[in-house]
Amino acid sequence: MIEHGVLHRIRGIIVHQTGGSTGASSLSSYLLQNANGAHFLIDKDGTIYQVASLRKQTRHVGKLKARCLVENRCTPTEITALRTFSPTAEHRRESAKQVPQRYPSNEDSVGIEIVGALTSQGIYETVNEAQNASLHWLVAELTSTLGVPMSEIFRHPEVSRKTPSEAQSASW
Repeated sequence: MIEHGVLHRIRGIIVHQTGGSTGASSLSSYLLQNANGAHFLIDKDGTIYQVASLRKQTRHVGKLKARCLVENRCTPTEITALRTFSPTAEHRRESAKQVPQRYPSNEDSVGIEIVGALTSQGIYETVNEAQNASLHWLVAELTSTLGVPMSEIFRHPEVSRKTPSEAQSASW
């Protein structure tokens, strides 16, 4: 069960890859108690599954990175705090901010998972043409319907400490 709380307002979209090689394995894992997952799953043939309500939170983001670092706008206080590496403390400080001062989180974003295995070399397989076409369509629909700006759509490793190649070949 991947729905974990009320999603009051959607401010962003986070694009992921599953790490598994089939949509069926992801769909099965979503049925487990306290499972992690996203709102949508895009299978290898481009089929889009909505697996969670857009009114419910899912656990798909993880601990947030400091957005001010990427955007070169950290305050002196933030820079001092970031000198000590602590993902938990960084996440806590970021969570106190609002989007766009921080990245979208579980509390205010929609997650899209694309089926794609992680190779033995630790690199995600390439998102295929059918998946990218479906992702492009889904993002267009979500941004139009929900009013999410394109500037608030991110690959998972941009917002949280994840494998850098995750969703690297995804295109919207």
